[in-house]
Amino acid sequence: MTSVQDETGVLAGDERMLIDGELQHTSSGATFDVIHPASEEVAGQATDGTVADMERAVGAARRAFDQTDWSRDLDFRYHCLTQLHEAFERNKEHLRRVLITEVGCPVKVTGSQIESPIEEVKHWAEHGKNFEYLADNGVHETPMGPARRKIHYEPVGVVGAITPWNVPFYLNVAETIPALMAGNTVVLKPAQLTPWSGSEYGRIVAEETDIPAGVFNVVVSNANEVGAALSADPRVDMITFTGSTATGRAILAAGAPTVKKTLLELGGKSAHIVLDDADFNMALPMAALMACVMSGQSCILPSRILLPRSRYDEGIEIMKNMMENFPVGDPWDPNNMQGPQISEGQRQKVLGLIKSGIDSGARLVTGGGIPENLPTGYYVQPTLLADVDPDSQVAQEEIFGPVLSVIPYEGDAEAIAIANNSIYGLSGEVSGGDLDRALEVAKRMRTGNVTINGKSHFGINSPFGGTKQSGLGYRNGEEGYKEYLEAKTIGMPE
Repeated sequence: MTSVQDETGVLAGDERMLIDGELQHTSSGATFDVIHPASEEVAGQATDGTVADMERAVGAARRAFDQTDWSRDLDFRYHCLTQLHEAFERNKEHLRRVLITEVGCPVKVTGSQIESPIEEVKHWAEHGKNFEYLADNGVHETPMGPARRKIHYEPVGVVGAITPWNVPFYLNVAETIPALMAGNTVVLKPAQLTPWSGSEYGRIVAEETDIPAGVFNVVVSNANEVGAALSADPRVDMITFTGSTATGRAILAAGAPTVKKTLLELGGKSAHIVLDDADFNMALPMAALMACVMSGQSCILPSRILLPRSRYDEGIEIMKNMMENFPVGDPWDPNNMQGPQISEGQRQKVLGLIKSGIDSGARLVTGGGIPENLPTGYYVQPTLLADVDPDSQVAQEEIFGPVLSVIPYEGDAEAIAIANNSIYGLSGEVSGGDLDRALEVAKRMRTGNVTINGKSHFGINSPFGGTKQSGLGYRNGEEGYKEYLEAKTIGMPE
């Protein structure tokens, strides 16, 4: 767990965006407000970039890729990203305060959103430096005689990165650093609600690294059409996006005319199958905790808890006790582990889905509203719904709030069927005493990632991606790095 080491409290980020090496405001001077979710007050402003600004940024990235040595100079890229890692370290506490200000993430749990991505910069610099960009594929017989084949991995080109608001600094790093190290140039479009995690990144690149003009650009804007312009621009070779499935579909459609390479991490509605031989006192308090940390604003959150009917009441009571005593409140207080939702709109969406669950027959065990002791800030009580209909809206739609939906089952086969009853397939979890049985259940879940008995599937060395409508492609691991490369097969004399 983490605490702010120096000054504490609300801190506005840099208003400016970075285009072609210059930190700048949009030409009209227009700005938009950034709200601190814990106070509901304006914390500062960000420049309100336009489609014209995005077009300039894409043009700069295109020129930097086509007309400089960035894509071919591995040692220089390593040098620049090493500088960036060191600069992020120097700015760490500043970045933490900006993050809490615009997201409302509790300071106690910011390690995964600050320290972890900073270390990822170093990881990808080392990974890219040691990657085999020209691999020998051996000698093969052909009608024209033996041919040696080599595989040359080369950068895709201009990468557009469109990132969400839930873990903004982490995803800004995760979606751009591997791309940069692989030799691409990048245009980053941060989420409207969290522009500063992008603008501060741009400031640090411009002021504290040797990354050349145009190689990395950041365009902040409060207008949806600016991100749409990035997705549709024919000069962009690849889009990487994390966010809703609906927006992912729109990005695919925008890129279709140019058959743009697309990497998508989309929605999730993950299920946690708790088997009848599981240690409930280990599995279920953690399940409740994970629903509340980050205010439930996590795409991989197992928000559907599947309990065996034989131990159903026991499981509900354990989670009820945990959620009723969970520390919710001011994100600057290190004793709290759940802060506010990102916005009033998001809070109303969460409350609306809770109501829809109750209206469809679910039983409200605890929570369900706004904490009485927190009248200011976009807070929602940790909420537990039991007897949830597996086909209901609350069991099918991603909530992005501190809400668990509990569904009873009879036997492993029914549990697996309920878990797979979703358009999503991003993550999942199994808890059980018999590890072989738990593994067999995990293998039958139609999802890209599964945790068994709390041992996390997520890590920078392992591929992470979704199935069904939860995405295309992978982040992390060798597979994740190769997403930002094209494989060219070369046939040549033996």
